[in-house]
Parts: sequence; C-alpha cells; structure tokens
Amino acid sequence: HVQLVESGGGSVQAGGSLRLSCVVSGYTGSIGCMGWFRQGAGKEREGVAAIDSDATTTTYADSVKGRFSISKDNAKSVLYLQMDNLKPEDSAMYYCASRPLDCWTRGDWYVQSPYNYWGQGTQVTVS
Repeated sequence: HVQLVESGGGSVQAGGSLRLSCVVSGYTGSIGCMGWFRQGAGKEREGVAAIDSDATTTTYADSVKGRFSISKDNAKSVLYLQMDNLKPEDSAMYYCASRPLDCWTRGDWYVQSPYNYWGQGTQVTVS
C-alpha cells in the first residue's frame, strides 16, 4: 500500500504563489507515475500535472503550463506542486495520486481511474 498526505494549501490573492507538498510513504517502489489533480466547486476532477518515477519527465494541463511546476524529491519521498501567478479559476481541492503504470505509455496521465492511491486533498482558494 501507499499513503499520500498533502499539505500547503491556503488562501492567496490572484498573482500569488503557493507550494503544495505530498508526503509519500509505504510501498513506494510500486509507483510508476504520480500526479496532481484538482476539483473546483461544481466541477469534475481534472488532471493538473504528472511526473514519472525517476522525476525526469513532467507534463501539464494546458491551463497551468508556464505557471505550475511539478517536482519530486525521491530521497525525501515528497511530491511538490509549485503554483505561481495563481488565478481565481485555480481555486479547488488539490489531490496527489499515484499509480503503478508509467505516465506516458498509454498517454492517459490525466485520467483518474488508473491512479489507485489518493491523498485526502488540500484546499486552495484564490481571490
């Protein structure tokens, strides 16, 4: 099993920054891909960014490209999401997730169902 615990959410003004963290524990050797997802009020959950197990390749949703950066410290077992130039439409509950398959082979990093472990979420509010 894998346990994921997010932190770092909060309230910020438009144009501000936040850094989300996700502490990963358990059988981390089973992880092929990690991603950040978000779900705004009344909206479906959507993929924001993903990173492979070696932390060498990343990908982003078009809505956050150039503003968000996903990274992973494998030594500390922590996944990060640096969010800059935040906009009100970025307001959402943010979740980290992991899956055994790599991010790229099937081209479905943004699809929820292959991710089998999820954190509890951390709220981001941009005003």
